Amino acid sequence: MMPPNLTHSLHQLARLYGVQTAYYDMAQRRQQVSVEALLALLKALGAPLENLQDAPDAVRERRQSLWQPPLEPVTVAWDGQLLSMKLRLPWPLADSRLLAHLALENGSVQRWLWHGADLPVTQARDIEGVKYVVKRLTLPVSLPLGYHHLSLEVAGQPMESLIIAAPSRAFVPPDESGGRTWGILLPLYALYTQKSWGGGDFSDLGALLSWIEELGGGVVGTLPLLPTFLDELYDPSPYSPISRLFWNEFYLDVTQIEEMQECPAAYAILASSSLNAELGELRSLPLVDYRHQMALKRRILQELSRCCFADAYDRLQGLRQFVQANPAVEDYARFRATCERWRTSWRLWPQPLRDGVLSDGDYDEEAKRYHLYVQWLTHQQLEALSQKGFVEGSGLYLDLPLGVHPDGYDVWRNQELFVEGVSVGAPPDTFFTRGQDWGFPPFHPEGLRQQGYQYYIAYLRHHLEYAGILRIDHVMGFHRLFWIPQGMEASQGTYVRYRPEEFYAILTLESHRNKAMIVGEDLGTVPPQVRPAMARYGLHGMYVVQYELSPDPQAALRPVPADVMAGLNTHDMPTFAAFWQGQDIEDRLNMDLLNASDAQAERMHRDNLKQALAAFLQREGWYAEGSFEPGAVLKAILAFLSASSARVVLVNLEDLWLETQPQNVPGTQEPYPNWRRKARYGLEAFSQLPQVVDVLKEMDRIRKQKEYYR
Repeated sequence: MMPPNLTHSLHQLARLYGVQTAYYDMAQRRQQVSVEALLALLKALGAPLENLQDAPDAVRERRQSLWQPPLEPVTVAWDGQLLSMKLRLPWPLADSRLLAHLALENGSVQRWLWHGADLPVTQARDIEGVKYVVKRLTLPVSLPLGYHHLSLEVAGQPMESLIIAAPSRAFVPPDESGGRTWGILLPLYALYTQKSWGGGDFSDLGALLSWIEELGGGVVGTLPLLPTFLDELYDPSPYSPISRLFWNEFYLDVTQIEEMQECPAAYAILASSSLNAELGELRSLPLVDYRHQMALKRRILQELSRCCFADAYDRLQGLRQFVQANPAVEDYARFRATCERWRTSWRLWPQPLRDGVLSDGDYDEEAKRYHLYVQWLTHQQLEALSQKGFVEGSGLYLDLPLGVHPDGYDVWRNQELFVEGVSVGAPPDTFFTRGQDWGFPPFHPEGLRQQGYQYYIAYLRHHLEYAGILRIDHVMGFHRLFWIPQGMEASQGTYVRYRPEEFYAILTLESHRNKAMIVGEDLGTVPPQVRPAMARYGLHGMYVVQYELSPDPQAALRPVPADVMAGLNTHDMPTFAAFWQGQDIEDRLNMDLLNASDAQAERMHRDNLKQALAAFLQREGWYAEGSFEPGAVLKAILAFLSASSARVVLVNLEDLWLETQPQNVPGTQEPYPNWRRKARYGLEAFSQLPQVVDVLKEMDRIRKQKEYYR
């Protein structure tokens, strides 16, 4: 049995680091976190302890470290109004003179001089024998929106804080341009046309955008388009990208690259009978063969890259200007080229390389040039997509994943921002009874703040440059994440807290600068403070029918709020037809996530939900009595959603032809073809299907009505 005083100290230490010592699960049962898990997480966070006996000393050290910095590293000024800042000073310096230097983002500088004796004291504390006072410091100006740097000097000691002057609410398109629109969702790898190479590309996405615009829609959504490992470190999951700062060259349409006309070697490969035979094989497959398709594109892209770098004409100058404007792309290209030389995780590279130091001889120069070139091309083709003519706040709907691959560029280059020895996941719930381990490292809460959120700002801008709507995967991560110590089960983890206000401030600022609407994925276990915060800061939530169903025929679906993106499901959920037929229950039974009796109870509950939904839709006038066929129910639900006040209604395109196979079954690998299944129909085919076109036209008609169902 652990000594109670030491356990108490350990819990104190956990609270000082933002680690929860207990949490409530989905059934509202209190789950106590083990001593072993707390020790592992605190060590990963940098707490100075090896065992429980070290906890009291670690508490004292942590208290000192929290009080020693006079200013918080980050401060938020909502709408440019900085009400006050806390200034912590040791008692001997409390009345010293303060020199202030405020560098605004626009380059201008303001300076002030204060006398400490004139500043009001709000608190006094004795911390491990040192007396501190907290004084309130107020800047005498309103700040323009942006990122500003405040420097203070007290008795020769400098201190700094990043001030984020942010609008209090995220961008929302004006009603006359972006109100009550609709759109479709389809993963780009699953989309294909007669010209595709076995999986979708940016030209296919452009064709889909044009088709939806012709039907009156305003949004086309897809899964993350970020680079993934498609060679030795194979992991095609769009939610485990190499980086959140670059794009995936897998989606390039090589036939639309300007160099093709000036590069005989590339054109010869493109026109060869052998390539066309391989493309025919790729097109005939029901699943995307990432390795084969990328290898074919690489052959051509490599030749195009050589031609571009060999000829100092306007295109090469354009590439160099792109690299100059995006210096991180050079670093990324070196990393990718080094990966190709070593053919293994960066964690197994020699020490200097592992620590982020790359020299010219550590990689092949031609491979580096290739990665520079393809990043330039992805930006060009995405820019063309973003100019399709949609109104502000709509158009391309992109998805921002919660994490990045542990062997990828972002973790390698920003090792101080990520916590090693820990992975992010979710506690056990009714669906995943053993919990989930998603395999990627979490942000270090203080590492982010000390860096001034530069990485977070960079990857937001990367997406918002082209997104009319950006979905934040697992928006609860702004508040807390479920951390699992390495070597332990998911059920042994706990939550670690972050600084949500700072995440939201950067998000609202960047959304306004790019005139993009923000959607937060707020599904699953949602802490009570999350949705009020989203509403306060102007983020749209998600209204997903499968989550909203109730067995009460009078209230089978709750009213659809205005500040949501509404739909039937998500990419991680069963399709509508599979849900209606109970196929997902059988899948969970086969995966040992349900026993036979629980499965039977689930079937009965599902039948009750279906009966209640049909009665509700019939009573509200959306559904005719007599048919329980899934296609009829699907049309009724989509009409109900379309008539609602939801800002966006997004339909999974595959639901319209009653697809039963999912794109992803969370927590599974083989034999489930996650992230690889092509759509049953290509664009030329589904754009002529009555069950697709007629439903979308009806959605458009209902959405454009001046009066809507509340």
